[in-house]
Amino acid sequence: MIRLFEALLAELESGRAAVLCSILASPGPAPRGAGAKMLVRADGTTLGTVGGGAVELRAAQLAQEALRTGRSAVEGFILRPNDVADIGMICGGNVTVYLQYFDPADLAARALIGDVLRLLREGRVNAWLVMRLSGSTLTDMGLYDEENGLSHTSCIGEEALRPLLRSRAVLQKGDPAYYVEPIVRTGRVYVFGGGHVGKALVPVLAHVGFRVTVFENRPAFAVPEAFPQAERVILGDYRDIGAKVRLQPEDYVVIMTPGHQADYEVLVQALRFPTAYVGCIGSRHKVAATRARLLEAGLTDADADRIHSPIGLDIGAETPEEIAVSIAAEMIAVRARHTA
Repeated sequence: MIRLFEALLAELESGRAAVLCSILASPGPAPRGAGAKMLVRADGTTLGTVGGGAVELRAAQLAQEALRTGRSAVEGFILRPNDVADIGMICGGNVTVYLQYFDPADLAARALIGDVLRLLREGRVNAWLVMRLSGSTLTDMGLYDEENGLSHTSCIGEEALRPLLRSRAVLQKGDPAYYVEPIVRTGRVYVFGGGHVGKALVPVLAHVGFRVTVFENRPAFAVPEAFPQAERVILGDYRDIGAKVRLQPEDYVVIMTPGHQADYEVLVQALRFPTAYVGCIGSRHKVAATRARLLEAGLTDADADRIHSPIGLDIGAETPEEIAVSIAAEMIAVRARHTA
């Protein structure tokens, strides 16, 4: 998302108009959820995706029309099961796409995009993009930050806005309609252990929208260059993860340290926090032995039941890359339930 907004700002600062295509709503099994974005430049090149297939092709065509007219638009796509083969999509669902025209002369819009980038770089989870729409026209756009309140707009009162401040994008229909989207997906993934599976897992998670931090106790492995898709790489002590990490309810914990003892040390600390996900690599025999130790340490059966272990969906994965896919798939399923 940072790359997309950087590219958008670069276009505007270079004096070129651009269109940002955003999925405002996609109930049912649509390929991409609300908040997915694609930038369309004046030269026809794109960055990001709104799902591929016919929807993305048509969105790109409409974006070129918006660039010619200088007008934004809203387009709805109804994808019935018997239409799927005809339009080239792999699944059905309804999708509403907003095509937002950005004029390079609009200094207020450029300032707002700059603030969005700042929030993205800071990793703020308590900040939202707020849009007011009347028909197909964007009438106002701003930001809401819990530290600073509403900025760049006065289109909605805080009391009316608060029910829309969720961990996923929300479209409140009506005239005017309001679309509210978190600037950063809530929840970081903490990968404890930077071995072969960890190295395979980080890029997979990053590509599906997770913000990843790697925690390692070995200096030779705690190297940022080894994990270019990670937000942070921490060198720390597995026996005291709290010295470097503050786990939040929206966070995900993935444990794959080099040894059983280190796995246990991280587990016993992580389970004391109500995180969204705790997964630990290992065999069923290891799971049973670890569970007994956790109960001896004062944790409850309910605490131990939270552990996803053996970690990942059972797809017969063997290689580090296959295991990474199985873990990511399990975490995507948890995220979908958590933000529903």
